[in-house]
Amino acid sequence: MGLQFKRLILSACVGVMAGAAAAVFLITLNAATLWRESHPWLIWLLPLGGAVIGFGYYRYGRESEKGTGLILEQIHDPSNILPLRMAPMVLLGTLLTHLFGGSAGREGTAVQMGATLADQLNRLVKTTADDRKALLIAGAGAGFSAAIGAPLAGALFGLEVIQVGRLRLFALAECLVASFVAFYVCRILGAPHSVFGPVGDVSYSALGFVAVFGAGLVFGLAANVFMCFTHFIELLQKKFVKHPVLKPVVGGVLLVGLYHLEGSFRFVGLGISEIQSYFASAASLADPVYKTIFTGLTVGSGFKGGEFIPLVFIGSGLGSALSVVLPLSVAMLSALGFAAVFGAAANTPLACAVMACEIFGWNIAPYAFLACVVAYFVSGHLGIYKNQKIVRSKRDQLLWVFRRK
Repeated sequence: MGLQFKRLILSACVGVMAGAAAAVFLITLNAATLWRESHPWLIWLLPLGGAVIGFGYYRYGRESEKGTGLILEQIHDPSNILPLRMAPMVLLGTLLTHLFGGSAGREGTAVQMGATLADQLNRLVKTTADDRKALLIAGAGAGFSAAIGAPLAGALFGLEVIQVGRLRLFALAECLVASFVAFYVCRILGAPHSVFGPVGDVSYSALGFVAVFGAGLVFGLAANVFMCFTHFIELLQKKFVKHPVLKPVVGGVLLVGLYHLEGSFRFVGLGISEIQSYFASAASLADPVYKTIFTGLTVGSGFKGGEFIPLVFIGSGLGSALSVVLPLSVAMLSALGFAAVFGAAANTPLACAVMACEIFGWNIAPYAFLACVVAYFVSGHLGIYKNQKIVRSKRDQLLWVFRRK
């Protein structure tokens, strides 16, 4: 009892640190975004921002460059405490990425900061290997929770993201405590969150479930295309750009050129206003294609911020466009795409289905779970998080389900 109480107290401390860090991050990120929108010429300096990020990680980053992959590596095979520099470096890298117009997200940064700060407790308090593993998972989930404003999803995300094929609940209590504490700390500190209205007038029918199944197939394929393209950019950079400092510079030059060729600049930065618009009227199928290209080039070239919001952009836009041919409302399909594409890319379908319910209302739960699970199985094993352990292949998972039946 005493040891469990200690872990819960430490989990609450993790939540406070992750929530405070996420609040600072969201407030400064909002300021950077507003500054860029007021001074659009800053986009021309994206290659310079890339040079600063590349040099910073080359000179001072060491293993921090691995990002979330390093966190998963330490969860699976604990050895060294995560370097404290990882938190400020990913924070500054993400702010620079968005200040100069990179097409990236923000939740990946919050996850890295939450886990990094959680791991520092091991320098102050004597813990076992299992304690450290639980706190790392709780820190990652708390960062996710604080950044998106969905505490239940954050707790599940920390548990589900570490491995594919088996959900272990050994740190559920710690994740719940850290996630809810981080959520409320972030809210108390006044961090800005994106607002999406609930999906109303939900009705269920056999045709509706068939439509959601079909949409889930498309969402899973979209996630797979995004991951393949991002990895393709990484391979090209590795093959043709030898010095790591130059990779984001080259990527920045290409991005600036493509932004100006496309002309609308709607795909710069987070694109929250565009995502919100998809819930009101059908989007063009070109939108998720553009966002895939711009984000794959941004992330694959070494800019920081993560993929969550871009994948939400892609999923919401794709769902919105599908409303023209599927017998479901534009808001419903946008909400399903919002959760399912990221859930497939991160291999976290349960966390993302719960996230959809927390953000858009629990009345969409049956459709949300179906869309996320179908997209997850279609997307393949290539994921956005390196070092994610595959315990059981998706094919074996399906066979196990059918055998059970």
